[in-house]
Amino acid sequence: MNKSTANSPMESLRIIFMGTPDFAVASLDALVQAGCNIVGVITAPDKPAGRGMKLTESAVKKYAVEKALNILQPEKLKNPDFLATLTELKADVQVVVAFRMLPEIVWNMPKLGTVNLHGSLLPQYRGAAPIHWAVINGEAQTGVTTFKLQHSIDTGDILLQKSFAISKDETTGEVHDRMKEIGATLLVETIQAIANGSIQPKPQNELIDPTNIKHAPKLFTENCQINWNQSATIIQNFIRGLSPFPGALSKLDDKILKIYRSEKEIEAHTHAAGSIFTDGKQLLKFAVTDGYIHLLDLQLEGKKRMLVADFLRGYRSTSAILIN
Repeated sequence: MNKSTANSPMESLRIIFMGTPDFAVASLDALVQAGCNIVGVITAPDKPAGRGMKLTESAVKKYAVEKALNILQPEKLKNPDFLATLTELKADVQVVVAFRMLPEIVWNMPKLGTVNLHGSLLPQYRGAAPIHWAVINGEAQTGVTTFKLQHSIDTGDILLQKSFAISKDETTGEVHDRMKEIGATLLVETIQAIANGSIQPKPQNELIDPTNIKHAPKLFTENCQINWNQSATIIQNFIRGLSPFPGALSKLDDKILKIYRSEKEIEAHTHAAGSIFTDGKQLLKFAVTDGYIHLLDLQLEGKKRMLVADFLRGYRSTSAILIN
């Protein structure tokens, strides 16, 4: 127990937490701070990283070590020894935040089921990259959802939801950082409601026309190429949606250019889409169908990330048109 006595139904629940990245740490910490009985933390195995290929612990493991929580790092979730250990922990409920896909033998083990925190207002944006796609699609609102895991990914009955606005200039990274805190609060509310028996799960097919669902598939390098033959608004949202990772990509002087932040300018012109203009000092912009995209924060292949003025101080483009 995280407290000496169980003062509430929530504190008496035996909870196993599953997660790996920083996004999940906020949720685990919120549960710990709420006095939840975390009987086990399951996270990814340590992996070699960096030039020295030193074993690196996940963000969740680092937190769990700091809090002296029981840690499990299975290579395979169907490993008999791991399943035996999981059974012995006698969890009432499992909580999953930014972890891998679970086999049914794992998610169906606790008597109260397994709760997942997802970064969208389900059933919209099911999939691996819900924050990215909401920003790419120019959504003015997104949210977080807690739901019960079942066979099909992100389709289980909804428990609780919380919506919040996306500002017109926010990047995926900025939305991510706000969402992890909002999601952590919602997760604690969900566990409290489960413990009190006051929650009423809602089947997703009752909430929306299934033919009108937007999806959030995993992003790959080929999905990150900017098409300058689009409107400034579409391209601006695309750049925001891929920032800071994996990053929107283009070419400058036959080198890969990654764009982290930009601003749009709507203006009629006769230039070919993709034409590049610079004053050599503070301005670097690409022509699009209805105006220009001004680059603000970028990284050229072989160089570090920097603001455009810093970049232009040490770089002279051979393909950009010099303007006053």
